[in-house]
Parts: sequence; structure tokens; C-alpha cells
Amino acid sequence: MGGMAVNDKAIGLLDQYEIEVLRTRKGRGAILCDSDKGTLIFMEYQGPKEKVKVQSRLLEQIADSGTLPVEQILPNREGELLTKDTDGVSYILKTHFEGRECNIQDMQECLRGVRTLAKLHNVMHLEGECPQMPVFQPEKEYEKHNRELKRVRRYLREKGQKNRFELYLQQEYDYFLDQAREIFQEWSAFVMPQDYEFLRESGTFCHGDYQYHNIIETGTGQAVIHFEKCVMDDQIRDLYLFMRKLLEKSNWSKELGDRLLKTYSAIRPLPARSFVALYYRLAYPEKFWKIVNFYYNSGKAWIPEKNLEKLQKVVAQEKQKQEFLSAVFRTL
Repeated sequence: MGGMAVNDKAIGLLDQYEIEVLRTRKGRGAILCDSDKGTLIFMEYQGPKEKVKVQSRLLEQIADSGTLPVEQILPNREGELLTKDTDGVSYILKTHFEGRECNIQDMQECLRGVRTLAKLHNVMHLEGECPQMPVFQPEKEYEKHNRELKRVRRYLREKGQKNRFELYLQQEYDYFLDQAREIFQEWSAFVMPQDYEFLRESGTFCHGDYQYHNIIETGTGQAVIHFEKCVMDDQIRDLYLFMRKLLEKSNWSKELGDRLLKTYSAIRPLPARSFVALYYRLAYPEKFWKIVNFYYNSGKAWIPEKNLEKLQKVVAQEKQKQEFLSAVFRTL
């Protein structure tokens, strides 16, 4: 959020809301604002204008269902969800929860996070309300990833002097690229146009960024925040993201994977197609792609040691990951 000037300018925008500001303080990339309507959070909004309307509508729907607490976006005096400063930067004002992030080391909290997700998914539908909204197509994303992976491999092959990271990357490259291609081909053959039609007609949404830091332990239960990346997609996307983070931290523990899946399914049974989609999302070498993408798009003159460590970890965990996938998804 830049320097103090930006904050002053942003704080000035709060006059455009029907609230009485008592005091403001800096939060993470946002302004926390104590008001007569409780603590609110004022933050920059980078998405398109249409998207914020959908996000707000989704949040209202979840709140109306009484399922669990989620943030709400407050309109300004003009009834608009976005408020712009003189430079055309957009801001939104949201309700805020006091509490702490879900603790990824605490098994019970993580299982609670999965239950929260299943309950959330039960009410994240805007049937027939978003006919224009694009449906996310993962295999198109993976196709793009694979093109990038090929481009970087070519770059690496032609590069003269290679540092430690590049030598190690080159040595492991073909294995992961072959894996990425194979999964893309299999998944493309599996996906049907009616899968996307169904998502559009039923108005099925995902949170889009369901990670432990967007789950808040409030003392009376869990609340969920930061729906900015909400998207029409198979809801397995959220479960995949949450599970992958936990599995990477636990060396792909089969017991953990089973518990997470059972906990989710007890509230929201997984359709067979979603179970297969979860397999493909977990099987795709996303972490490898991320490391390669970061390397290629940042200054290559100096590669942080951390990148080499991350790559070594991905390679070291590969055997456990494959064992996990065959054990958990062997019925496929």
C-alpha cells in the first residue's frame, strides 16, 4: 500500500461511507478501521468491477444461509461497492473478524477447516445468476503451464554457463515435463463439455484461495475471509489447494490424506468425477512448474538459495507423492 500519503488518501475515502470512524490502524496491506459498525477493513481492489458484484452476492448468499460467518462488502453512500481515489485506484470496505489464522500444525484445526469448507461449498451456488461468468477450465491452464515448461527447457539447453540451481534443474527436468504432459493428455481426454455447462447452470463457485491464512479462528468457531479469487470451477479446487499444502508439509502422509477426504465427504459427498479431478490436480507437478516459472520470470543472474532448496524438496518428496497417489486413488 505504498507510503503514508497513500494511506492518508485512502483514509480520506472513508468519508464516503455511512460510518463513523473512531480510529484507523495499518493491517497487512490494508487499513483496519474501528467504527460505530465494529472493526472494518479497507483495502485496494484489483479485480474487474463486475467481479466484485458477484463476490458480494456470493457473500450475501452464504451469510443468509446462516451456515458460517464470512466477511461482507459494504457499499458506500452512493450504493457502490468500489470507491476510487483521484488516481483511479479502487478500494473496498469489508467487515473484519478478530482472531488468528488456522494453525496448520494443529490437526484438529485443519480437520475443522475441511468441515468449514464442505459447509461453505454446500451454499456457494448462484443458480442461473451468472450466465456471462467464465467457467475455469483447468486443462487449459495446464496446457499453458506445459508450453512454459517446454520454453524454459529450451532456454536451459541453450544456456552456456550454468549455476548449481540450473544444473540440478536440468538434470530433473525431463521427468517432470513428461509427467506434466501425460497428466494433461489424460485429463483432457477425461473432461467433457457438459462438466462446464453444469457448473455454469448451477452457478457453482469456489473460494479460489482456500488456505489456512484465510480461515480465522474467532473463539466461537471458524470464519472465512478473502473471497477476491472466487471463481466458477469444480469445488474440488479448494479442497485440492488446502490438501496439497498440508500434504507437502507432512511428506504426503496417506493417513492425513484419508482423514481430510473422509472429513469433507461426511458433510459433502464427493461425486466420482470430482474425485478423479482431485487426483489429476494433485498428480500434476504444480510445485515444479511454480519453481521453474519463478526462475524464468525473475532476474536469472542471481538465483536465491531458497529456490534450490525448494526444488530439492520437490524431488525428495516425489516418491512419497507417487506412493500417496496410488494408495489413495488406487480405485480409479
